[in-house]
Amino acid sequence: MNTSTSGAGAEAGAEAIAADTVARLADVRLDWRHKAVPATANGTSHREFLSTAPKLKDLQTPLFTLDSQAMRGNADRLASWCAERGVLLAPHGKTTMAPQLWAEQLSRGAWGITVANFAQLRVAREFGVRHLQLANSLSDPHAIEWVAKTASPDQPILSWVDSTVTVDLIGRTLEAAGSNAVLDVLVELGGIGGRTGARGVEAALDVARAVSASPHLRLVGVSGYEGSLAHTADAGSLAAVRGFLDQMGELHQRLLEDGLYGSDVVILTAGGSAYFDDVVDVLSPYVTAGSEAGPRVELMIRSGAYIIHDDGFYGGISPFSRDGGQPFTAAMHGWARVVSQPEPGLAILDAGKRDLPVDEGLPRPQLIGPTLGGPMLPLVGAEVTAVNDQHCFMTFDAGTTTVQPGDVVRLGLSHPCTAFDKWTLIPVLADTDGDQTVVDLIHTFF
Repeated sequence: MNTSTSGAGAEAGAEAIAADTVARLADVRLDWRHKAVPATANGTSHREFLSTAPKLKDLQTPLFTLDSQAMRGNADRLASWCAERGVLLAPHGKTTMAPQLWAEQLSRGAWGITVANFAQLRVAREFGVRHLQLANSLSDPHAIEWVAKTASPDQPILSWVDSTVTVDLIGRTLEAAGSNAVLDVLVELGGIGGRTGARGVEAALDVARAVSASPHLRLVGVSGYEGSLAHTADAGSLAAVRGFLDQMGELHQRLLEDGLYGSDVVILTAGGSAYFDDVVDVLSPYVTAGSEAGPRVELMIRSGAYIIHDDGFYGGISPFSRDGGQPFTAAMHGWARVVSQPEPGLAILDAGKRDLPVDEGLPRPQLIGPTLGGPMLPLVGAEVTAVNDQHCFMTFDAGTTTVQPGDVVRLGLSHPCTAFDKWTLIPVLADTDGDQTVVDLIHTFF
C-alpha cells in the first residue's frame, strides 16, 4: 500500500478527506517524541527520513511495524467484497486513528469514517473527512453543540440514540444554546448483556417516537453492534449474532410501517470485523432502491480492523478465515530484543504493555535472529507467558533452542485496536518477509 501522504491514494480520496492536510504530515519533524525512529533521525522531517530509503535494520527495539503489501491487499479485498454486494463501508477509524490510512480506505470507495467519541470526531473533521458517523450517543453538551454547528448536508455527522432520556437531553441542550439545528440520528438496538442500545424492539420504537416528536432530531436509520453479543465463531455465537440482526430487521420494518423515518434515505448499519458476512446475509433483503411508497434503504458495515488484521483474535474469527477461502493477511508485527536470559528456558524481552497489545491474547513468538532486519529462523515451541509494562517473559526449550541477550524476536500480535494507540508514529515496511525498506511513517492521533 502506498500510504505516502503525498501519494496517489491520498489524492484519489481528496473529495472524501482533505488531501492537503494529510500531506502536511510529511513535514512533521522527527525527534524524541517518536520512539519508532532512531536517534540519528532527530531533527529530520518525515519526508527527509524516507528519502534516505531506511531499512528495518536501521531502526531499534522495541518496535511496532506495518506491512504495506498486506494492508493494500486487505483494503482492496474488502472494498471489492462490499462493491460486489452493494454494501456501504464506513470503516471504524478508532482502530488506527490514522488519517493516512483513512485516506486509503476512502480512496477505495468507503462512504466515510466511523468514530467512537467526540475527541475522534474532532480529529476526523480536522483532516477534512466529509462523511462521519459517531457510533455512540451524544451526551456531552459540548459535543452536542459542536455537532450542531459543524454538521451540514454536504458534510453530515450521523450519531446514535438509545433512550428517550438522550433524546430529551439533546433537545434541551440545543434549546439552551439557542440552536435551530436538526441532527441526524439512528436509533440503536442493543441486546441483553451487550453494550449500549435500547433493549428490545419495543424500547427502540419508544426512542424512535421520541425522535420523531423532537424538533431537533431526524431519524435516518437503525444501528447496532452484534460484536458485543458474541466473541467466538461457534454455532451458539453465530446464532446469537443472527438473532440480533433479525431483530434489527424487525425494528426497521416497524419504523417503516409507523412512518417514523424522517429521511428519504435510510441506513441500516451493523458489522464490525468479526461478523460482517452475517450482517450482509441477514440485512441485505431489507435494502431497497426507494420509490414513492418508501425511502431508499442502504446497508452499511463498519469494519475497522480488517485493513490491519492480526495473528490472533481476528485471525481466527474473521469471516474470510472461517469460510475456508483466502483470509486477510496480518499487517502488524512487534519486534523485541532479548535483554536478559536469567535462567534456562526463560528470556526477557524489551517490549511490554506500553508497546504491544495484550487484551486479546499475548504476543506470539514467530522468528528469532541475531540482529534486527537480518536473517531469522522460526522460533518453534517458544511462548510469551506474561507481559509487564516494559518486558515480555518468553519461555523456550533450552535443549533445542539457543537464545541469548541481543537476539531479536519477531512477534505476531492480536487486536490492532489496542496496538496503534501505543505509537504516535509507525514505520511501514514494503514487505515484512521480503523488501524491508521503510516506505512510509503512519501518524496516529489518540
